[in-house]
Amino acid sequence: MIIKSQSLRKVNENGLYIVSTPIGNLKDITLRAIETLRKSDFILCEDTRVSKNLLDRYEIKSKLISNHKFNEKKNIVKIIEYLKSGKTISLISDAGTPSISDPGSILINECVKNDIKIFSIPGPSAVASAVSVSGFSEKFFFYGFFPEKKQSLINELEKLSVLDSSLVFFVSPRKVNKIIPELKKNFKGRKIIFCREISKLYEEYIRKEVDDLEIFEEEPKGEFTIVVSEKIVDENTSQKLSESDKNIIKKMINKLSTKEITTIIGHNKNVSKKEIYNYCLKLKNEN
Repeated sequence: MIIKSQSLRKVNENGLYIVSTPIGNLKDITLRAIETLRKSDFILCEDTRVSKNLLDRYEIKSKLISNHKFNEKKNIVKIIEYLKSGKTISLISDAGTPSISDPGSILINECVKNDIKIFSIPGPSAVASAVSVSGFSEKFFFYGFFPEKKQSLINELEKLSVLDSSLVFFVSPRKVNKIIPELKKNFKGRKIIFCREISKLYEEYIRKEVDDLEIFEEEPKGEFTIVVSEKIVDENTSQKLSESDKNIIKKMINKLSTKEITTIIGHNKNVSKKEIYNYCLKLKNEN
């Protein structure tokens, strides 16, 4: 298996390349991303001024096309024509991986309809970076930006509060104080980390208990990536096995192992696994 030649072949292949760019520090770009951008006929970007800083740093001369949420539908016909004619086009966002809370999905779906090849050039992601430093469960649900309307925000957080996994959100500095009361209401007993300016000069990680959150006295600078922990069960305050749970266990005891029963009953219930396990042992000893 010759990995090097396979990689070179794909860089030269025509199609749409989804290229991840640094989320802050310009040194975080991959060698493959630089090579792909240099060989692109066009680069689609959100803000040409932001992208030009990166491209100038690495002497990338490919032509830029402004492609943001306000004009991406208008651009579709022209871009698809370029791709069908054999052009190589890269899609980048201002920072991170395109089409994740950024423009891109409309073009990608249009390429799928037109049988145009799409390639991923992986790299920096604020989501993965934030989860990696959180110390929370590696099982996570990425939501993105919160809804604009307050009632929509309330409804969404109520739904998300039942998920037993880490939750990841993007929040602008001007909105962070508005969502803190709702976070406290819906995620009691959990931990939270505010990741600000990841990989930039003023990088900051604020770790708190959700119950202890307070609004910021001054509007912070830079967008936040927020991670809320999975549900934290306090073994000392866990519920006792209900009679219905005990009856279910009695039906399972001769069909499943103690470990299997403990996993099934313990899932999404605030009952300590030790209590379930001990009850299973008690039933087995009685038999």
